[in-house]
Amino acid sequence: MRPFDGRRVLLVVSGGIAAYKSAFLCRRLLEAGASADVILTESAERFIGAVTFEGITGRPVHRNLWDTPMAHLELGKAADAIVVAPATANLISEMAAGGAKDLATATLLAASCPVVVCPAMNTRMWEHPATQRNVARLVEFGHTVVGPDSGPLAEGETGPGRLSEPEAIMAAMGRVIEPNARFGGLKIVATAGPTRAPLDPIRFLSNRSSGRMGYALAAAAWRRGGEVTLISGPGSTPRPIGPRLVEVETAREMLEALETELSDAHILLMAAAVGDFETDPQTSKIKKDGASGLELALRNGPDLLGETRELRRQRGIFTLGFALETENALDHGREKLARKGMQLIAVNMANEAEAGLEVETNRISLIDETGAVEEFSLAHKTELADRLLDRIESSIGT
Repeated sequence: MRPFDGRRVLLVVSGGIAAYKSAFLCRRLLEAGASADVILTESAERFIGAVTFEGITGRPVHRNLWDTPMAHLELGKAADAIVVAPATANLISEMAAGGAKDLATATLLAASCPVVVCPAMNTRMWEHPATQRNVARLVEFGHTVVGPDSGPLAEGETGPGRLSEPEAIMAAMGRVIEPNARFGGLKIVATAGPTRAPLDPIRFLSNRSSGRMGYALAAAAWRRGGEVTLISGPGSTPRPIGPRLVEVETAREMLEALETELSDAHILLMAAAVGDFETDPQTSKIKKDGASGLELALRNGPDLLGETRELRRQRGIFTLGFALETENALDHGREKLARKGMQLIAVNMANEAEAGLEVETNRISLIDETGAVEEFSLAHKTELADRLLDRIESSIGT
């Protein structure tokens, strides 16, 4: 799975109660396609055994500076990235001071690859000025710091100090290990999910969009170095880690957010399934009226691409749009591409198996401004997101 396929990660585990989470992180790295070496500090072995990581990785665990000559040089040299999880206050202090008292600190001092540091400790230890100074020092070194999260701690207290979950660490690892970070310095706006048109305080008109395609695009663009803002409609699909999130409900709220965010944007990924119709909502619940049913007077809702067309033209914002169709998909896609001033449009059929709404896969016909069509066969939406971004990169010459 991009960007982990064939990459080598060194996992450094220091001594804290959160060390058990590192086993889950290690498994996630392997599932994503990476290989992993593990260094356990002496104190880490009080919380989790080497045999656990050896069983997961199929490789020997490294523990002692003196076991293998030059291991502190070779391990870091061979790694594409290092992740320190959990990073205790003591290990962070040693790293900030340039210490090399054991295999972990010596390897970190000698390594030139990206380093992701994941703090985990008691809240008071985390908030101490010395720890904050040390963490700031690691950021000055160019290290990426993930967390800590807030919540219940092992000693019965609550506050910041929890090790971030493996999903958040994996997202950060993906950004530092991505070989094709060509969106650095670019602001990218992505939209995702459905919108709702309220009928009364309880009911609304909406659609079946899960938001998965837009979320996949936003996550992949952020992983490639972009400054990503995700404007998302409501839904239950987990939001991606990394992009800045702006949550909206109605089409008009999404339009307002777009007009704000596009003022300094470079790329728009318009994947939201924006509702086409709206009505004047009732202030109280609509009651059944005998057997006569209910008639609704609907009007066209805002046309987000139409109303932002001039702004996008003036700022030279490269726009990828989507068209979900049930018939004459390519004809409708070409017409929408021209009418709404986009550079690319991804067309897919709502009535095809395993494609479209509420599924994790999709099949896309990508149309450019010349009318040419590139077919993307059925694939997971995360894979399609990378293929679409590859196409955008080639178009804008990053």
